Amino acid sequence: MTRALFAILFGALCASLSLARPDDDTTTKSKADTDQHFAKKAAAGGLAEVNMGNLAVKQASDPAVRKFAAQMVKDHTRANKELIALANRRKLSVATTMDAEHRTMLTKLGKLSGAEFDRVYMAGQVKDHEETVALFEKEAKNGTDEALRSWAKKTLPDLRMHLKMARSIHKNLKGDKDSSR
Repeated sequence: MTRALFAILFGALCASLSLARPDDDTTTKSKADTDQHFAKKAAAGGLAEVNMGNLAVKQASDPAVRKFAAQMVKDHTRANKELIALANRRKLSVATTMDAEHRTMLTKLGKLSGAEFDRVYMAGQVKDHEETVALFEKEAKNGTDEALRSWAKKTLPDLRMHLKMARSIHKNLKGDKDSSR
């Protein structure tokens, strides 16, 4: 009887362990979902950079902010085109519009002008580029699609440069206060 009870308990333990451990297909699917998530989030962020950059080119009062905004439009337009081409080859879908947070920020920025616009725009750029660098670092390290991972690695130096520029401009704006979203 003791052997029979031990065999039942051992069998139950083995069964529960096999259920708790995902099989290779589940792990692969989860990692593929991570690549898909990255592609959508990167595309939405890239669209936001272009849209907000276009607004800042028109509305910013500080020449450094306007120059930065023009650079964001140029660099993120290029990166967006690269991502779309890559996603199409890999059969990944990308966001075709900005996310709700960025739409809200664009609306807020549209109502501002002068130094206030500059501070809020640049605070947003610091925050966005911190998040974007982290997103791209994660994909560059953990992505399963080699081409997507490689593109994230290739794009990271530009994003890090954007973050450094955004921090510097934000810090140097006259009357700068923490104008985060």
